[in-house]
Amino acid sequence: MKILSTLILCLLTLPVLAQTTSLRGRVLDQRGQPVPYANVALLALQQGAAADESGRFALSDLPAGPQQIQVSAVGYTTATQNLMLPLAQALIVRLQSTESTLGEVVVTGVSRSTEIRRSPVPIAAITGREIRLNANGNAIDAAVRGVPGLSAVTTGPNISKPFIRGLGYNRVLTMFNGLRQEGQQWGDEHGIEVDGYGLDRVEVVKGPASLLYGSDAVAGVVNLLPALPMGPEGELHGEALAEYQSVNGLVGKSLAFDYQKNGFQTSLRGSHRWARDYSNPVDDRVYNTGFRELNLTGMVGVQRAWGNVRLWLTTYDNRQEIPDGSRDSLSRAFTKQLFDGNQDDFNNRPIVSNSELKSYGISPLYQHIQHYRAFVTSELKTGPGELRLLLGMQQNHRQEFNHPTAPTQPGLDLRLTTLNYQARYLFQDFSGYELTVGVNGMGQDNQHLNATDFAIPPYRLFDIGGFGVVKKAFGALELTGGLRYDTRVVDWNDFYTGIDPATGFGTKADAGTPGADRQFSAFHKVYRGVSASVGGSYAVGPGLVLRANVARGYRAPNIPEIGSNGLDPGAHIIYLGNPDFEPEFNWQQDVGVLWKSAGFEASAEAFYNHVENFIYQAKQFDANGQALSDQFGNSTYKFEQAAANLFGGEVAFNVQPAALPGLSWRTGAALVIGINKNAALQDREGTAARYLPLIPAPTAQSELRFALPDQPGRRLAGSYVRLSVAGTARQNRFYAVDGAETATPGYLLTGLGAGTTLRTASGRDALQLVLQADNLFDVAYQSHLNRLKYFEYYRTAPTGRLGIYSPGRNLSVKVVVPF
Repeated sequence: MKILSTLILCLLTLPVLAQTTSLRGRVLDQRGQPVPYANVALLALQQGAAADESGRFALSDLPAGPQQIQVSAVGYTTATQNLMLPLAQALIVRLQSTESTLGEVVVTGVSRSTEIRRSPVPIAAITGREIRLNANGNAIDAAVRGVPGLSAVTTGPNISKPFIRGLGYNRVLTMFNGLRQEGQQWGDEHGIEVDGYGLDRVEVVKGPASLLYGSDAVAGVVNLLPALPMGPEGELHGEALAEYQSVNGLVGKSLAFDYQKNGFQTSLRGSHRWARDYSNPVDDRVYNTGFRELNLTGMVGVQRAWGNVRLWLTTYDNRQEIPDGSRDSLSRAFTKQLFDGNQDDFNNRPIVSNSELKSYGISPLYQHIQHYRAFVTSELKTGPGELRLLLGMQQNHRQEFNHPTAPTQPGLDLRLTTLNYQARYLFQDFSGYELTVGVNGMGQDNQHLNATDFAIPPYRLFDIGGFGVVKKAFGALELTGGLRYDTRVVDWNDFYTGIDPATGFGTKADAGTPGADRQFSAFHKVYRGVSASVGGSYAVGPGLVLRANVARGYRAPNIPEIGSNGLDPGAHIIYLGNPDFEPEFNWQQDVGVLWKSAGFEASAEAFYNHVENFIYQAKQFDANGQALSDQFGNSTYKFEQAAANLFGGEVAFNVQPAALPGLSWRTGAALVIGINKNAALQDREGTAARYLPLIPAPTAQSELRFALPDQPGRRLAGSYVRLSVAGTARQNRFYAVDGAETATPGYLLTGLGAGTTLRTASGRDALQLVLQADNLFDVAYQSHLNRLKYFEYYRTAPTGRLGIYSPGRNLSVKVVVPF
C-alpha cells in the first residue's frame, strides 16, 4: 500500500506545463432551436461541461492541438466532431433527434478512441440514457437488453454472469472503468460487484480481446463506465433516484453529487437496494432469492492541459440469499433446511411460511460479498505522445453461510486480494501510422479464512503481458494489427484439512495434525501465450462500411479448473479440477457489413471461433451409471478439456422514418451454435455429446418507440411511449451427456414503457419519470441459461414442470430528481 500511496501522490502532483486555450459554442437542433443542458465532452481529455438553457457551453484550460468533441442530449443522436484548437470563432454543434448508434465513439477493445463502425472488431455501446429506461436487476442485465450476442447466466434477479457468443465466466473480461473485475468470477452464484445506478455507459467487445487485455478476454470484454462530472464549473450538482419493482418488491435508492472547477473534479454516489423473494406464475414466490445491497463510489481528480489524474474508491456490500430448490413433493411448496449433516432429513423439511416468503429479512442461509477498489487512472501529455497509466488494488471477501445450526459460521470464507497495473503509450502519428505499445498484468493472493468447506486451494498468481498495436489508413481502407505475449505463474502449497471435534465441521489443519487430510497438493506452473489480431474496415461510400478481423486469443486455466477438490455449498456441486490442463487458444474470424443513412442504419455480423483445449464441466457417474453424489445430494462434476467450434452472428437495424418524426423501430437478433469436438466422448455418447453446454438459444428483440417532439416553453420534455417484444426460440442444441442439460421451450415476452421529464419555467430538468412493465402477460418461462432451471430434487412433479422458473410480470417505476 505504501508503493500505491506514493505513486498516487506523485501522479497527483506531477508538474507538467503546456499551452492552454478555451472552447465556446452552442448546441442547436436541426431547426436551429437551442438544445438546453446538452452534455459536451472532450473524449481524450475526459473533460466536459453541460450547456445552459440556451444551449451555450464553455470549456477552459484546454491544450492546443487536435481534439475530438462529443455532444449528447436526451432524445438526440450523439454528435462527434474533430477540432483543431484554438478555434477562431464559437463552435456550433447541431444534433439530430434520432437514435443512431453506429456513429458513436468507443474506447474499449481498441488502442485509441474509435468510431464503432470503423472498428475492425465488433463493438456495441449502451448509453446511460438507455440503461435508465429499463428496470434492471443488475449492471449486466442492463447491457444484455441492448446488445445482440450478449447474454447472461443467471441465478435469480440479482446474479448475472455475462456470456458473449456462447462463452462466459472468466472467458469474458468484465471491467469497471478499465480496471479488470477480479472477484472469483468463475463462480455461478454471485454477480458483478458494480453499482448499476452509477453507469454512464457500457461498451461490449464481441470477440477475442486478449491482444489488449491478456488472459481471460478470449470471448470479449464488458466495460462498465461510470459517469464523470459534467455540470457547469463552480456549481454543486447531482441527482436523487428512487425505484420500485413489483416482481420482488425491490426498493432502490441512489444519491449522487459532482463538482468541478478550475480543473478540479470530484463525484460521490451512494446506492442501496433491497428485495424480497421474486415471484412467477408457476412457483409463486421463490424462496431465498432476496438480497440487500449497498454501494459507495467516489472520485477525485485533476484535469489540466497536460492531461488528467483521477483516484477512484468504491465499496460494495451484498447479502444475497442462496436458493436450493427444496420442495414438498406433492404441493410443490418450498421447504427450508433447519439442520446440518445427517440431522437434515430432506423429505421432512418444514414448508416455508407466506410471511417468510414476503419478508425483506435475510434468511440464515446466504452469501455475504464485500468488494473494495482503490485505483488511479491518468492520461499524461508527454512530448509528442500520450502516456496512459492505471494502478489499482481491489479486495473481494466472499462468505457463504450454509450451516443452519451455526448461522454465524461461514462454509466458504475466501479473501482475494488483487494488484492491477497497466501502462500504455500512444505515439504521435507519423506518416499516417498510429502506434500504441503497452504492458499490463496483475498479482493475486487468495486465502481461506474462517471456513469449513474448501473447494479451491489458497493460491498466488502473477501475470504480465506486453503488446503493440499499429493502425494505418489508406484512403477509405483502415488496417489494424497487433501482437502480444503473456506469462502467468500460479502456485500454492500443500493444504491440509481436518474435522473440528467441537463442531463437527471441517477446518484448516497442519500436516502433523492427527487425522489431517491433504486436500490440495503443492502446485507450481507457468502458462505462456501469444495473442494476435489483424483486421480492417473499408468505407465503400458515405454510408456503407465493410469490416473483417482475425484474432487469436489466449486464456490460462482458472483456479477451479486446475485445482478444485471439494464442495461449493452455494452451487450444491462437488468440483474436481485437473492440474495438467493446458491453456485455451482460439482463432476467431469476424466479418461485418454496416450501413448508415438518414433515418436508417443496419449491421450484420458473422463469426467462426475455433477453440483448442476448451475446458468444460462434465457430470460424473459410477460404474452402474448412477450419478456420483454425496449423502446430501450434491452432484460431482469434473472439468474436462477438448476442442470446440462456435459460429453464428447478429443482425440489427434501426429505422427512424423522416415522414414520422419521433418514431423509431429497433430490432436485433443473435444466433450461436457450439459444437463439442471431443471425439472420444462422441464415440461413447453419440449425439448427446454433439453440442457444448451453456449455449444461449436464438433470440430476437424488437422495440417500437414514439417520442413527442419538444417545444420551446413546454414543461414536459423527452416524453415517449414504447412497446418491446423479445422472442427466444426453443433450444434443442444442448449438452445432453448424463442429463447435464435438457431442451428449453421457446417463449415470447412483451414490455410496455412510458416516460417524461418535467422542466422548470426556466427550462431546467426538475424530475424524470420512467414507467415500465416487463413480461406484461406474466408468461411462465425458463431461460436456458438460468441455473435455477436445474434446481430440482425429483424426477417428476404433479404439475409436470420441473425446476424453478424465471421472474414473472414486473411493474416498475423510477423517479430521478436532478439538482
